[in-house]
Amino acid sequence: MGCAHGKCCLPRGGADGQGRGAGGGLPGGRGGATLGRAAVPGADLVLEYATLTVDGLYPDSPGRESQDAYLVATRFAGDPDLHLFAVFDGHGASGTACAGFARDALPRLLLAAAAGDGDGGSGSGLAADPAAAFREAMVGVNTEMHAAAAVDDSMSGTTAVAALVAGGALHVANVGDSRAVAGVWRDGRVACEELSWDQTPFRADERARVKACGARVMSVEQVEGVRDPDAEGWLADEGDPPRVWARDGLYPGTAFTRSLGDLAAEGVGVIADPEVKSVEISPSHLFFVVASDGVFEFLSSQEVVDMVAMHPDPQDACSAIAAESYKLWLEHENRTDDITIIIVHIRDAQNGATKRTAAAPGHQ
Repeated sequence: MGCAHGKCCLPRGGADGQGRGAGGGLPGGRGGATLGRAAVPGADLVLEYATLTVDGLYPDSPGRESQDAYLVATRFAGDPDLHLFAVFDGHGASGTACAGFARDALPRLLLAAAAGDGDGGSGSGLAADPAAAFREAMVGVNTEMHAAAAVDDSMSGTTAVAALVAGGALHVANVGDSRAVAGVWRDGRVACEELSWDQTPFRADERARVKACGARVMSVEQVEGVRDPDAEGWLADEGDPPRVWARDGLYPGTAFTRSLGDLAAEGVGVIADPEVKSVEISPSHLFFVVASDGVFEFLSSQEVVDMVAMHPDPQDACSAIAAESYKLWLEHENRTDDITIIIVHIRDAQNGATKRTAAAPGHQ
């Protein structure tokens, strides 16, 4: 979650291998799914993927536009070994515009980052140093968003989590609290491997970083004087998370410490620099998931991995996770968040099975 009213302290108001989405789907995870396949010839792999976006239920704001967006770009930069999957979760009054802007700008700026390395914007430059390319691109998205006349990001912004398959490697860049996880066969079961780390004031390192920039870190009840303002014993499941506040005002109130946009929050340490994790895809890697925090608010990473492992078809897994997330939201609140999921199964190009068929018989 974000701030007192969502992500910040304002009310939350296809072809050629390219997939772009913002909103859609029906309550409970029905509808809105897409399915595709992409070969990774350099690693002898095939990716089978599905996406699903379910609009949030906001009884006080009927007709509210979804603030989630996603991107699927297979054969990215014309390279058959590069495939890009990303989710953006907007927040604030202009959250939809911020998420859409980031979705459209990130691929272009990734190519520009590769070109800046003297590669001319080809895929080989991304594969050579994806971490540097992601960092340059996401900071560039943030800078361009600030300058865009059509996007008011003064108190609005978006998360961004992007997974780039580059041959036999997987590179994940994250800004904010959307998340990427992998399902890995380990010790006789499908275990969760975290591919990103939520950037929130719950993390001691992020909390210290924003405080060094002049921020106050308190929950809403602490700001209102209900609780000790110096206490740091916040609990993730109590519904009142620590937030980032300016020293001299009740803003921005974000429950994340990094984002794209959120110009007013930059002065107190909310930055656009991503954390990047790279892993080699092994025979034990069965699938990965990229999703907004509408999924992870009430489901753990392991629970999401368990649900994917139960469904050989990624479309079915998307629908099951969305339905469970939607149900849990309504059990805890009178609304739901927008829910966006991308599930990518990693299969052997020779026989179409997962790389670990014997270990994971459900994924044939």
